Amino acid sequence: MATLGMSAADREAIEAFKRDIIEPSMNALVILDFWAEWCGPCKALTPVLEKIAVDYANQGVLLAKVNVDEQAVIAAQFRVQSIPTVYAVFQGQIVADLTPARTEGQVKQMLDQILRQLPIASPAEAQAQEIAPVIAMAEEVLASGDAVQAETIFSQLMQIAPDHPGVMAGLARTKLAQGLVDEAEAVLDAASDNVAKDAGLQQVRAAVALARTAAPVGDFAELEARLAANPDDHDARFELAGGLLAAGDRDAAADALLDIIKRERDWNGNAARTRLLQLFEAVGLEDPWVSAQRRRLSAVLFG
Repeated sequence: MATLGMSAADREAIEAFKRDIIEPSMNALVILDFWAEWCGPCKALTPVLEKIAVDYANQGVLLAKVNVDEQAVIAAQFRVQSIPTVYAVFQGQIVADLTPARTEGQVKQMLDQILRQLPIASPAEAQAQEIAPVIAMAEEVLASGDAVQAETIFSQLMQIAPDHPGVMAGLARTKLAQGLVDEAEAVLDAASDNVAKDAGLQQVRAAVALARTAAPVGDFAELEARLAANPDDHDARFELAGGLLAAGDRDAAADALLDIIKRERDWNGNAARTRLLQLFEAVGLEDPWVSAQRRRLSAVLFG
């Protein structure tokens, strides 16, 4: 926009326009609404545009308004001859004239077409890309066994992205790794309805449920002695499986549960199978280890 020969007020208006509209349009789609107080159709259109801006905020859409009486220089730059005039602006350029659309449905239809053609990342997507490396670092720290340090990193991420499913799941797993089952569950319960059904969060919730039922065992030797005396002592084997799970030995725990199923498939209302399936969900149904164990379970049930 040329500013040569303009008044100081006009130059200031153009600088404000660049700052408040052009710069945001570098990464977002700006709905630019030219209006005036005396314009009846403008007043009818305003609530429609405001509602749409809220509905499309997560898709990187912003609403900006230009009062043609107060910012005549801006209206002149855009050659606005009548109002309301509504443009879609991306990276400083008009990409569509939305003026013919007067109903919510019409505007949304045009926006949907525009958004499919432009490389616009939603705020959530942009944030996810920004924090992805930090999440990966926290996961590495947790995998190394330093749950306390991993918790610190995930807690800091929660300040930035409090409803990010990956961050919430990571923080909950750091709590579980420290034996803080109630705190892990509290993290999951804080998830909004939009993310509560995320597969990663559901996996951690299964791990929480498993942790509540898999009680630590003080004396494995006693249980092993009971089983040596009576291999069909399923109570002892089930308790042993729980202790092994609490100790982090999922291979031995799965062996014990499969042994119960092999010996008495329906024992205690399918308790062994239920816990084994719970373990699968906690580990992750797509995990290669789970795939191998499911094949073993099928062989026991249908072999």
